[in-house]
Amino acid sequence: MSISTPNAISTPNTSPTITTDALIIGFGKGGKTLAAKLSAAGRKVVVAEASADMYGGTCINIGCLPSKSLILSAEQARRDGANSTPETREAAFEAAIKEKRRVTSMLRDKNYHKLADQDNITVITGRAHFTGPHSVEIATAEGPVAVTASKIFINTGATPRIPDIPGIRTTPGVYTSTGLMDLDDMPQRLVIIGSGFIGLEFASMFADFGTAVTVLQHNAEFLPREDADVAAAIRAQLEAQGVKFLFNADTKAIAPAADGGVRLSVAVKGMTRGASQACDSTPAGTGNAHTDITGATDTTTTTSPTSNPTDHATMSHVQTKPSDDGEPRFAEPAEARFCLTTDAVLVATGRTPNVEGLHLETAGVELTERGAVKVDELLRTTAADIWALGDVNGGPQHTYISLDDYRVVWSQLNGSDRPYTVKDRKHVPSSTFLATPYSRVGLNEREAKAAGLDYVVKRLPVAAVPKAQVMRRPDGLMKAIVERNTGRILGAMLLSVESHEVINIVKLAMDLDAPASTLRDMVFTHPTIAEALNDLFA
Repeated sequence: MSISTPNAISTPNTSPTITTDALIIGFGKGGKTLAAKLSAAGRKVVVAEASADMYGGTCINIGCLPSKSLILSAEQARRDGANSTPETREAAFEAAIKEKRRVTSMLRDKNYHKLADQDNITVITGRAHFTGPHSVEIATAEGPVAVTASKIFINTGATPRIPDIPGIRTTPGVYTSTGLMDLDDMPQRLVIIGSGFIGLEFASMFADFGTAVTVLQHNAEFLPREDADVAAAIRAQLEAQGVKFLFNADTKAIAPAADGGVRLSVAVKGMTRGASQACDSTPAGTGNAHTDITGATDTTTTTSPTSNPTDHATMSHVQTKPSDDGEPRFAEPAEARFCLTTDAVLVATGRTPNVEGLHLETAGVELTERGAVKVDELLRTTAADIWALGDVNGGPQHTYISLDDYRVVWSQLNGSDRPYTVKDRKHVPSSTFLATPYSRVGLNEREAKAAGLDYVVKRLPVAAVPKAQVMRRPDGLMKAIVERNTGRILGAMLLSVESHEVINIVKLAMDLDAPASTLRDMVFTHPTIAEALNDLFA
C-alpha cells in the first residue's frame, strides 16, 4: 500500500478500510495546513494525494516556487550576458533547471514528512473518488483503500485549461506550464498561446534566457482589465526584452513541423485574407531564432515570409468598397491565415478547477456554472460536513488565498463565537514576476471610474526613486487611486523593482482603513523602494 504511517492498515490480500475524523483530498496549501492543525488538536486525519510528485501542492511543485526559481536564474543569465550565445544559453538553462529540480525536490520531501511523520496523520498516495456522502475510495498502486470520515475537505486545486484546437493534445512540443518548466533543452523559439499574466511571466523568463518568444493574443487589447497606461508600460517592457506579440490571433490547428518543431495554423482578424493554401503545404521553418510567419496573400496585398531572425511580418490592411451613394465604406474585417513554425508551444489559457473523477454527485456536492465546487461564505459545499478549499472552489487562484481558506474552515472547527468568512477577506493583492514585477491591490482607475467613485490619480515614475537608480532598475511606474474627499486608498498599481514586497504595505494600510496621508507621512528607511510611497501618495 502507498500509505505512509507505520500504523496504517496494509493487508496485502484485502481491501483495507480506514475510519477517520477528517479526510483531506489534495496536499495543497490549505489542506496541508488544516491537516497539521487538526492533528495538533488530537484529530485523526487522512490526506489523499493523487501523485507523489505533488506532495506539498501546486505552488511548491509546479507553480509559484519553481517558476520563480527559473525567473531568478533567467534574470541572472541576462545580467551576466549568459544569454548571448547558443552555448552559454544552453549552459545557463541547464543549470537553472537543475537548481529548480533541487529546490522542488527538497521542498516536496519536507512537506511530505511534515505530515506523514505525525502519528495522527496518514498520507495515502492515490486518486480519490466519492462513494457516498462520507465515504471515499482511493485507488493506490497496490489496490483500493476505502475511507470513511466524519468531515471531508476537497483541496484538489486547478489544472491547465486546454482549448479545443486540433492537434493540441497530440503534437510533441506542446506544453502546459508544468512541462515547459521541466525541459532538459532550452527552446530557441517559443510560441505562447494566451497573454494572461501566467503567459507573460513565461514570456519574460524565456526572453531573458535568450529564447525568441512570440505571444498570440485572441483579441486586440493587451491586458484589457488593466489601465491603459499600465498595460502599455508592461507591453513596452516585454517588447524591450524581445518579446513579439500577434493580436487578434486564433490558433486553428497544431501539427508537427517538417524540421522537427511545431507548426501552428493561425488566423489573424483585421489583416489581409490569407490564401487557401493549407498550412502543412507551406515551406518548413528556416531555423531562424524567431517564429516564421508565412503565406498571407490576397488580390490587394501581398506579404512575404520574414527573412531576418529579428524581424516579424507587420501587416495592416483596411479594405474599402463603395456604398450605394458612392461614398467609401469599411468592409468587414479581413482575416489572414499564417503558418508559424517554432520549437515549443506553451498553452497558457487559464486554469480550471480540478474536479474530474471525484464523482462529487455521489456525495451531493454541486458545481457552479464555471465548473468549480459550489461553496458558501464559510466554504461549505452543498453537502453536509464537506468543505472545499483553494483553487477548486472558484476563488482567486493564489496560494495565499488557499491559506486564507484554511483560516475560514478552521474558525468553524475550533469553536469560534464568530467564524471568519470569505466576506471578511479584504483587498487581495497580486504580483506578476516580469523582468520588472507588476503588483496591484484594490481598484484601478478603470474600475473606480466604472463604480462612479470620485477619485484622484497619483503617479510616480520609478526613475524618480533613488533606490531604483542605485539598483540600476529605473524602469516602470507607480500609480495609486485615492478617494477625493476622504483620502481613502482605493487601490495601487506598482510596476517596479521589488513591487511584490511594497504592495503588502499598501494592502496593510487599506486593511486598517488608513488614509493616503499615512503612507505619505510614514518614516521609511533609506534607501528603499518602499519610501517611494511617501512621494506617490503626496
